[in-house]
Amino acid sequence: MSRFVQSLRLWFAPRRIRDEGETPDYRFSLANERTFLAWIRTALALIGGGFAVDQFLPDLRWAVRVGLSLALLAAGVLCALRAVNHWIRCERAMRRGEDLPVSRFPAVLSLTVAVVAVAMVVLVLFGRAG
Repeated sequence: MSRFVQSLRLWFAPRRIRDEGETPDYRFSLANERTFLAWIRTALALIGGGFAVDQFLPDLRWAVRVGLSLALLAAGVLCALRAVNHWIRCERAMRRGEDLPVSRFPAVLSLTVAVVAVAMVVLVLFGRAG
């Protein structure tokens, strides 16, 4: 079975992770959980931002408004999915005594948010009507 499928199964059956390695110091598991919750808060903020752009910027051209909204909504969805995947991967690594996994996702998320923010700044500075 692929590693992805194994990780996906752990999303819905986290007790199975106890079968791997040794139980880490609970403080590390709690820190991992706090990180997970921070990612979820970020996902909720992105989703809220996507809806806000759609609802509160009606003067934008439809395609621009929907494009900005969908970019933020997609980033929020990906962030929520990545949160649980990262939590499982870190918990597994801690139990196995391995290095914590690294990811390019924070860079991709940051670039997405930056592109949307720059687009919104341009719209504010050079007019929104269309």
